[in-house]
Amino acid sequence: MIFTLFTIVNNQLFTFVSYNNCMELKHIQSLFLKHKEASISNRYITNKHIAPLLKKIDKKIKVESIGKSVLNESIYGLKIGNGNKRILMWSQMHGNESTTTKAIFDLLNTLLDSTSNINYILEACTLYIIPILNPDGAKVYTRVNANQIDLNRDAQNLSQPESKVLRGIFNTFKPHFCYNLHGQRTIFSAGKSNNPATVSFLAPAQDDFCTVTENRKIAMEIITVMNSTLQELIPNQVGVYDDAFNINCVGDTFQSEDVPTVLFEAGHYKNDYARENVREFIFISLLKSLDYISKTEITGYSHESYFEIPENDKCFYDIIIRNAKLYDAENNGLIDIGILYTEKLVGDKIEFLPKVITIEKLNDFYGHREINANGHKVLDDTGIEIEVGYENVFVILNNEKISLLLK
Repeated sequence: MIFTLFTIVNNQLFTFVSYNNCMELKHIQSLFLKHKEASISNRYITNKHIAPLLKKIDKKIKVESIGKSVLNESIYGLKIGNGNKRILMWSQMHGNESTTTKAIFDLLNTLLDSTSNINYILEACTLYIIPILNPDGAKVYTRVNANQIDLNRDAQNLSQPESKVLRGIFNTFKPHFCYNLHGQRTIFSAGKSNNPATVSFLAPAQDDFCTVTENRKIAMEIITVMNSTLQELIPNQVGVYDDAFNINCVGDTFQSEDVPTVLFEAGHYKNDYARENVREFIFISLLKSLDYISKTEITGYSHESYFEIPENDKCFYDIIIRNAKLYDAENNGLIDIGILYTEKLVGDKIEFLPKVITIEKLNDFYGHREINANGHKVLDDTGIEIEVGYENVFVILNNEKISLLLK
């Protein structure tokens, strides 16, 4: 049963949704701490990393190779549970978006441990999980597959073997719910605010008019459940994406075929570039939603608070150097420098290399890290003022070498 509570703070109406008989946040957090899969971490996750995990659970659940990638890498499917409610999840459709893959194995560890006392989820639900849909992209840490195709724009053409694998499982498994698991860049904010979009969701549109159909309402209701829990941990750091319709996107296609589909986006939190904190937030979202689905006949009736979640904007740089002395008569010679990290695969690790993206007043933007130049020039290692496109691990500010690397 769902209870909607209202309160007024500073003349503004806030909605809080309470879900009776649902799993408490503290319990979910304790399960994460107990079952976090220690063998995988950071951002680089490939078939090589998950192979030992698949071997470990092979005797407990159904693990199968469901197809091959462009470069003949196996794409694996995992089936767990015996319930009537069927949920299809896929991760790393974009090879460099691995946070949700980590959370999937944390979730599997939890579901497979009888002492977790959540057997009711597997009695009510059957999950089919594709942990890495794009193994070629994962191996070289790119968004696209080996043919340089974005699989999330291939839902209609089905031109790629990976796209055909996902479509085939969708057709045979016939899910009642779909979870499209992704990661997002550090530039996103929850609304036009100084709050990073740490986790984002979307109930994709299913027509050009973005009609709030009964099908979408069900997806929205699931999102409101997850958002309500996340607000206890990361208040004002949950966003939703613009729901502009694109039938070439997988989520929009599945939604248009009347299967409630939820997009998950693992974003940025404080200095968590390894996405280990965000991994926990995704785990909490997954388990909370499965708990809710297993206990509830979802109608979409309680979807309205979905529209209170702010839409994502692009208000962040990784670093902003404020008040630098450069020629700009309109701003008394002081200006800001916006820097973003470029993610580069070096060996088997991801390095974050700073690059100057813009030099202008950035009054409407925020930095995950901010440096005040206090009117001094910002120089490169040769003593020249830095320019857009500058790539180096440090700058010189007031005769001091300042590192731009992650702390």
